[in-house]
Amino acid sequence: MEAALEEVLAATDPAAVRTLFAEIADKLTMHIESEEQVFYPAVKAQRTEDILLESLEEHLSLKRFLADLLPLDPAQQTFEPKFKVLKEQAEHHHKEEEEHLFPKVTKLLNAAQREALGSEMLALQRHLEKAGEPREAVVTQTDAAAPLR
Repeated sequence: MEAALEEVLAATDPAAVRTLFAEIADKLTMHIESEEQVFYPAVKAQRTEDILLESLEEHLSLKRFLADLLPLDPAQQTFEPKFKVLKEQAEHHHKEEEEHLFPKVTKLLNAAQREALGSEMLALQRHLEKAGEPREAVVTQTDAAAPLR
């Protein structure tokens, strides 16, 4: 994901930026949805709830930036600065999960459970991708963070 975010910033043709951004927006949306619907509920425990609530707020911020960016023309002056903030927040979110959440999940779930969870997340992502343009859903998900189920 981080390499794909860099590609958008490196592209100079607005049409290429639009295409790359659409792909990233879909992938990021699918990732967020699979975490919110599958991963977070599966690892919800007293020891992870604080991390999960913060992650949901970070997801809300990412959704808001995606929703802001979707209608913008990449040639508009505000596109690149907004995209850079989206990139920074996505990288921060990833780092937080890597450092704080994933080590706890490794202790909470055995390898088979983690594998099953990953398979379920991938199945949801494939379903969202087949439905077409998952990025469009974020526009309606910017009022509040998703609930922790």
